[in-house]
Amino acid sequence: MKRLFTVIGLGRFGYSVAQTLVTKGCEVLAIDKDEEKIQAISDIATFAVQCDATDERALKAVSAQNVDVAVVSIGENIEASILIVQTLKEMGVKSIVAKAVAQIQGKILKNLGVDEVIYPERDAAIRLAHRLVSPSVLEYLELAPGYSVEEVSVSENLSGLSLEDVKLRGQHNLNVIGIKKQVTRMVKGRMMKEETFNFTPKPNDVIEKGDVLVMIGREEDLDRFCDTV
Repeated sequence: MKRLFTVIGLGRFGYSVAQTLVTKGCEVLAIDKDEEKIQAISDIATFAVQCDATDERALKAVSAQNVDVAVVSIGENIEASILIVQTLKEMGVKSIVAKAVAQIQGKILKNLGVDEVIYPERDAAIRLAHRLVSPSVLEYLELAPGYSVEEVSVSENLSGLSLEDVKLRGQHNLNVIGIKKQVTRMVKGRMMKEETFNFTPKPNDVIEKGDVLVMIGREEDLDRFCDTV
């Protein structure tokens, strides 16, 4: 049985969440009070409803209480976000994820019982800052305070070395959990580039310039390593 999600608020963030959930095979109830936004997503979402989500009667009318997860993506309007979360909790929605734009808003939402608070703008800013400081860092994901996963591009000075030669674990206290490589293959008579992912890297695996190492460790260790590459 497909999981049913509701996405309330169809700005760029909410629209992208709804669209991705549908591509993952989920059913999505998309809600917004803006008719144009509902029309824009009507061909994508399983159900698209124009209504005021701060009105409990409107939410009950579209059976929002029956969803598995509610995503409240109205971060900018703090009052509306809080009111919608309160209403969803009172209706008995099992799991709620809410977008926030400020720490104080996030704390209030957490106190209301939101299962997960996300800060899209803050997280995007942190990822950008990491890339600006360390150009070799292609992607960044915080796991816990002080620990993260980073995608680091292999530079010329590491090209041709094995993971054992680089001494990531012994010298840098880092673990490689994957290696991305660009390979060229013949497809229907044409040379095509495609990305492969090594999920089980071994110590004798050789890395080349342009490969991407997916590494996990303390941020200070990752920063020191990135300074060397």
